[in-house]
Amino acid sequence: MRPIQRICLLGFGEVGRTLAEDLGKLSGLQLTAFDLLFAEKETSASKNLLACPHVVGYQQAQEAVVEAQLVISAVTAAQDLRAAQSITEALPKDCWFLDLNSVAPETKRHAAQLIEGAGGRYVEAAVMSPIHPLRSKSPMLLGGPHALTFVEVGQDLGFAGMSFCDANIGKASATKMCRSVMIKGLEALISESLLSARHYGVEQEVLDSLNNLFPMENWPRHAHYMISRTLEHGVRRAEEMREVALTVQAAGLDPQMSQATVERQAWAPQFAKALEQDELLPLLDQMLAQLHSQAEKPKC
Repeated sequence: MRPIQRICLLGFGEVGRTLAEDLGKLSGLQLTAFDLLFAEKETSASKNLLACPHVVGYQQAQEAVVEAQLVISAVTAAQDLRAAQSITEALPKDCWFLDLNSVAPETKRHAAQLIEGAGGRYVEAAVMSPIHPLRSKSPMLLGGPHALTFVEVGQDLGFAGMSFCDANIGKASATKMCRSVMIKGLEALISESLLSARHYGVEQEVLDSLNNLFPMENWPRHAHYMISRTLEHGVRRAEEMREVALTVQAAGLDPQMSQATVERQAWAPQFAKALEQDELLPLLDQMLAQLHSQAEKPKC
């Protein structure tokens, strides 16, 4: 098997930059990247590219993949199929396509059809933890007919957490999506619970009660982390939860909880300024102050 020397990253947000930094430590690798936001200088993607001088950025996805042996797709959930479609005409034959995006099993199967139809080798991936602190060593479940072979390829590139899940596409993503019902749902529940509790001045009693039910070393710190994730990544999380809702619906259930989580995650980023607060109570207070200010404004 030919060693991987040329890798293209589709999407250059938090995950794309993290992987580029880790892959950049390996000798002999050539890295290219494409992100829709490269067209604007002040976007996070453009700033990430400036911080990674070893990566060649392109304004067109097809130009970025033309000589790639491996394409890693790390876009938002809503862009998963569009990202795969954008490179099919330029994808080299037998090029690996590692789909890291958090989408429903059926969405992964559609992406696989696009890549396989273009002569590539599609590998489903489900990242089973935040990308930090483990970075490229984060646990990843791989699925599809090429997955077992790719485990060794990926581990040689530093993806130490990769493991084979299933030869059929869908099981790895279903695992991720069902996990997200809980993880993203808990973030939404904690936000709603503690903002309300702080308004009524009963946040300490609520936290004490939570610790009785779910013992944790430091509940305020944990709650701060969970709420902060929604403030920083709520748009991306809402997109993922829409895919979660599709997954739940395909199982024959009405995705009531997942749909509610979509709304709460999409609502959260308007309070992103509160991320400057390092402690839970000041974070809640700043969010509440903004909420009350919005409520006081006259409606036209």
